[in-house]
Parts: sequence; C-alpha cells; structure tokens
Amino acid sequence: MGTLLEVKHLNKHFNVASGTLFAVDNVSFSIDEGNTLGIVGESGCGKSTLGRAILRLHEPTSGRVIFDGMDVTSFNDEEMRQMRRHMQIIFQDPYSSLNPRLTISQSIEEPLRVFQKYMGDRERKARVEELMELVGLSARSYNAYPHEFDGGRRQRVVIARTLAVNPKFVVCDEPVSALDVSVQAQILNLMVDLREKMGLTYIFISHDLSVVRYISDNVGVMYMGQMVEFASKKDIFDDPAHPYTHALMSAIPSIEVGRRRMILKGEIVSPINPKPGCRFSARCPFVKEVCVARDVPIEEIAPGHYCACARHKEIKGLPFVYAN
Repeated sequence: MGTLLEVKHLNKHFNVASGTLFAVDNVSFSIDEGNTLGIVGESGCGKSTLGRAILRLHEPTSGRVIFDGMDVTSFNDEEMRQMRRHMQIIFQDPYSSLNPRLTISQSIEEPLRVFQKYMGDRERKARVEELMELVGLSARSYNAYPHEFDGGRRQRVVIARTLAVNPKFVVCDEPVSALDVSVQAQILNLMVDLREKMGLTYIFISHDLSVVRYISDNVGVMYMGQMVEFASKKDIFDDPAHPYTHALMSAIPSIEVGRRRMILKGEIVSPINPKPGCRFSARCPFVKEVCVARDVPIEEIAPGHYCACARHKEIKGLPFVYAN
C-alpha cells in the first residue's frame, strides 16, 4: 500500500498575552494506507493540536498536509467540507461529542443528511441500523438518548457516526482514556477490527504507551510541540534513542517487583517564545553545551528511525538515572 498522509513541516502557533505559543513546531511524518501511527507524550505536548491541525479544525500556521496526493492546506472552505467525508475524528469525551437532544440513531444519521448520502428515509434508516450492528449496538437502542448509555456505548455511537460516510482516515484523540479499563479493551478491539474490515488509517493519540503498543504500527514521540522520535513500534519499545522516550518507557506500569524507574529532574520549559536548543535539555541527565547552543533537528539515525538528540550515539547503552 502507498502513502496516504504526509505532514510536512507543520506548525500551529497561538498568540497569547506573553508572546507566541509554539503548540506544534515543525512536525513532519507520513503514514501508509491501512496503518496506525501512535502519537505519545505528556499532557500539553501538542498531540491533540497536531491531530486537529491535520484536519484543519485548527488552521495551521504553516506547513503542508498531503492527503491521498492532495494538499488539503490549500483547499477553500467548500473543498475542505467535501474532504471531511474522507478525514474524520473521534474525540476523547463521547458524551460531549453527542447532542443530548438527539437520539443515537439521529446522531448517526446526521452525517448522511449533511453529505446527502442515502437520500431516502428508508435507505438512511437501513444504513444507521447497519452501522449500529457494525459497532456492537443492539437494535433496541435505536431511539435511546446519550444519557441512557455508559461511556463505552456512547463511544460506540461516536465511532458509528464517524464511519457513516466511509472515511479513509480517522484521527483518534485519546478515544479510550475516559473509559474504564475493561471497556477500553473492548473499544480498542473494535477499532482494530474496523481497521481490518474497512481498510482504515488511524492516527491514535494517547498518553498511555500500553495502549499505543497494542494498536500502532509506528510511533511518534512528542515533547513541547516537537516530534523528538519517530520509528516503528518495535524500535521505539525495544531500542529507544531519545532520553525522553526512555523516561516514558520507564513510566509504563509493571508487575515486576523492584523495577527501577527513570527519574526526571529540572523544570519543564515554556512553549511560549522558546529559546534555541533542545527543549528537553532542562530535564535531561546527559545535557551538554551542544544541546543548548542550537536547535536539534530530527534526523534519521537508522533506517526508518528518526531522533532529535545531539548525543544519541554517545548515550546509547549508558545507564540512566533510576530509582527503585
């Protein structure tokens, strides 16, 4: 399969009282059709803003988004409206994603009306029932309202609505983080099944590396608006190169007795008017002058493995600062 999405030097900046907030800063990557890219990082690192900028829910400050060979950043409003049939999003909170005054069948049917698909009432009703069955909702739920459902079933409604217009690409913005653990597994399995049945391509945004490890083919690690590491799932989890990625791996919950964790010290720098240099340098145990003298670009350090660390060769294999 070929490349479905290319993001080239994407930026999203916000003007705030104290200057310019670099929410997404010079991010580039590509996704092959049918694959899932996991985006991980701490809260506030720009993961969700990146997903929304790709869909132009936040208008990018600069950069290009190439979808299926088309530069969507150059589209006018009507062209972008039509493109939304192919590019959809699943938000974190399913309850706030649904209109409480509409039944779930009306919510699922809404995109069909907006894009004038399945014009007859009978056709639309049949399509809604098909979608409900696809995501595991019973037929007796047809006229129920969102407040009658738990979080897992609400998210199934949102997924059904997302799939109503047969998109190729879906941004999943922490779609399971608001759900109970047992329900998370059900929704993740559903999303994997739908990807295989419908040939979907996902960006899966999460702060939970265990979830990302399960669903992703490739993983991008973000820190303070920048992509600091990008590689296959295997390379990220088996051979991380950036110190921040090591810290994230150390934070994964484990039943291993006496497991040591990497302890980060220092202050988190502000994304508002950031100074030159690596933005992780204030917390990195291996920082040297080269790290703060200039910006550190992300570079290919092995086939398909990209890292933004000036000392990645030197620190490979060195012990990190751990604590029991």
